[in-house]
Amino acid sequence: MKKDDMDTMRNEYDFSAGVRGKHHEAYRCGTNVVLLDPDVAKVFKNSAAVNEALRGVAQAASGKAAR
Repeated sequence: MKKDDMDTMRNEYDFSAGVRGKHHEAYRCGTNVVLLDPDVAKVFKNSAAVNEALRGVAQAASGKAAR
């Protein structure tokens, strides 16, 4: 691959105010990004709603669901 092929940075990109390693510590501690399909994202508007639903599924799967 030629160097010209690798240089795809546009002139209008301005990273002069960027901070190198800004999120390094958070990623080092661990992250877990999950992409929801659009139809699922319509039902669960935020991570709290997703977590609540998944906790309910986890309880049901382990047999600890309220009866």
